[in-house]
Amino acid sequence: MDFERRNAKLEKKIEQMEEEKTNLRLDVDVQKLEADKLRKGKNKAEEELDSL
Repeated sequence: MDFERRNAKLEKKIEQMEEEKTNLRLDVDVQKLEADKLRKGKNKAEEELDSL
């Protein structure tokens, strides 16, 4: 009985950690997209300055 209860708690904890991992991956993806967008904007601004 005690083993089953502990096992269930551990399974729940693993599930939560996997969910957290997924959320962190999504956060990283969003940050990468934002960084890419900023980089492109910076490049465009530099090109516009060069053309002046």
